[in-house]
Amino acid sequence: MPQPPTVTPRFSQAILQAATRLGVSLPAALHEALAPELLPERMPLAAQDQLWAALSEASGDPLIGLRVGLEIQVGHLDSVGLLLMSCDTLGGALEALLEYFPIISEGSHFETEPLPDGLRLHYRPGFDTLVEIRAEAVLGCLVHLSRWMTGHQFAPTELGFRHAARADMTRYRALLDCPLEFGQASYYLVYRSADLDIPLIQANAAMREHLRGVADAMLANLHSDSASLAHKVGALVRAHPEWGKERVAEQLGLSGRHLNRRLAEEGSSFKLLRDATLLSMAEERLRGDQRIAEIAEALGFSDESAFAKAFKRWAGVTPARFRERGPAANDQT
Repeated sequence: MPQPPTVTPRFSQAILQAATRLGVSLPAALHEALAPELLPERMPLAAQDQLWAALSEASGDPLIGLRVGLEIQVGHLDSVGLLLMSCDTLGGALEALLEYFPIISEGSHFETEPLPDGLRLHYRPGFDTLVEIRAEAVLGCLVHLSRWMTGHQFAPTELGFRHAARADMTRYRALLDCPLEFGQASYYLVYRSADLDIPLIQANAAMREHLRGVADAMLANLHSDSASLAHKVGALVRAHPEWGKERVAEQLGLSGRHLNRRLAEEGSSFKLLRDATLLSMAEERLRGDQRIAEIAEALGFSDESAFAKAFKRWAGVTPARFRERGPAANDQT
């Protein structure tokens, strides 16, 4: 069974730091879990799903993803960020990004499309939770870092979004200051040939070779054969959604306390994983025709009311409202 996608915890920490700078208050538990001294090597993508959900709910701002992306610094992208800024040119940095992006986040990826005078860099999200908000964060980060690494010599030719504008265009223009297109076939950023040749202000050949070796080792470690404990817990919850922590721990040959400690080492917790898995299962079923009461029972809830309360806590809307809005609208929340 393939391992679930993981992300660098530094990007999650960057989201928390950006939220603080932007005046958004997030639960203390999130700050505690992502304290620098507690950061694990990798985090399950499901944990970041919930972080984005909490940020979206706390901010109430449709452009919070874009604003966070514009706050990201190179150090937040693990060793890949440092590798990018050590490249000779912006084009070299983009090549490194394509090769090493899984270190930042597995599942999603970038693709390039040659143009007569440059290229279009496509971003392909590998998740289905708050896609629009998070895609805007990635594009905002790309614009910001491309400008910063070139000493603001880079000026985007065009930025494309797959979705419709989430707020008034004046807000987008104020934040991005570049040509924008919405309702496109993909998320993308256009670079001209001249842009790709712009030298980077922090270019350093010796550092680049060292960091490339570090990144190669990290990339190899992502493909180890042993499944993470978080993956095993998620699989058990999906198979037996009615099981609690002690029953899952018993199945794994652990005590409940030991399970919590092991999951903390991976940057997660049983509650976080169970909630994320049940939310994913609930959303899948709500997109079908199954009655909400039947979904509640299948997911191990005592009744429909208990399920509705839990779902609203996770997704910010009731199950009935989620189903009523449909998939397209739910991607925007």
